[in-house]
Amino acid sequence: MADTNKDYKYTLSEDSGEGIIQVADDVVSSIVGLAVTEVEGVSKLTGGISREIIAMLGKNNLSKGIVVTYENENKEKIKVDVSVEIKFGYNIVEVSKNIQEKVKQSLLTMTGIECSTINVKVSGIDFSE
Repeated sequence: MADTNKDYKYTLSEDSGEGIIQVADDVVSSIVGLAVTEVEGVSKLTGGISREIIAMLGKNNLSKGIVVTYENENKEKIKVDVSVEIKFGYNIVEVSKNIQEKVKQSLLTMTGIECSTINVKVSGIDFSE
């Protein structure tokens, strides 16, 4: 199914005479980020200091707080770690489950990549509003 090379791209379709289809892992991270921000109750994606520095240098903020890795050595499925801040008043468990489902469906719909594990880390509560 999905494979990668040294450029960190997922190969979705092998060459069948028409060419191959590859998706960069930054694209996968952006899809995950967009899916997470669409979930009601999510305030924002959060990340470590290195991700903050990358964001200041112009990297896409949708990949902040997202780590995508391979689940096994066959590179058939991926694991996603997401770090978020939840809005005050929302049920943390419910929002986290909604994040897991939205990410899984978005990746499968847009790329065909199966996501076997989606870990949600709630790093804070947003009390503003």
